[in-house]
Amino acid sequence: MAEIMDVKDAVKKIKSGSVIHVGGFYSVGTPDDIIDEMVALRLRDLTLICNDGGTPAEGIGKLIYSGCVKKLICSWCGLTPIVPELVEKGEMELELNPQGTLVERIRAAGYGLGGILTPTGLGTIVEEKWGERVVFNGSDLLYHTPLKADVALVEAYNADKNGNLIFRRTQRNFCPVMCTAADLVIASVVQPIVEMGELEPDQIMVPGPLVDILVQQKGA
Repeated sequence: MAEIMDVKDAVKKIKSGSVIHVGGFYSVGTPDDIIDEMVALRLRDLTLICNDGGTPAEGIGKLIYSGCVKKLICSWCGLTPIVPELVEKGEMELELNPQGTLVERIRAAGYGLGGILTPTGLGTIVEEKWGERVVFNGSDLLYHTPLKADVALVEAYNADKNGNLIFRRTQRNFCPVMCTAADLVIASVVQPIVEMGELEPDQIMVPGPLVDILVQQKGA
């Protein structure tokens, strides 16, 4: 059974220097209540793995602008204009992945695979800076390592006390696969958390055994 915690207590489980999966697509699916508390605690030297950089006022953009992030691994920088500036100054490291490559690297970590092979990115900056060209069955491919995290942070729409999660529309994005690839999974829940057995089993998108901590959003 997942543990239900206040957001302040949940974020105390996250340490400076951690590698963190953060769900979200244009910040939809990003748990802003958790992000705000991370900023308040002044966590530092974080490595964030996410689809994009959010915005200055939403999602992980708030962590970037607050100086919490040492490295950003994403498919694009989002609407955070400070990212190129920080990278050029050497104040933050940036690793870009094609979106499919990014999610498959996370999936590889969650499913115990040794990495992925893909032709995507051959002959581009992806190969030059982050990929390793190999030949497999006569074809050139890029090898990428799995992306495992210390913590995964996701926002779910519904949850029960066992930790079973349901996402709503775009909120789902990378969240389910991230929950398979982290040592600690914290889910912020929009709707009131219900008793076990109250969710429709066929609608559950992340099974409870993968989720460690639930945070009930205010106003639910």
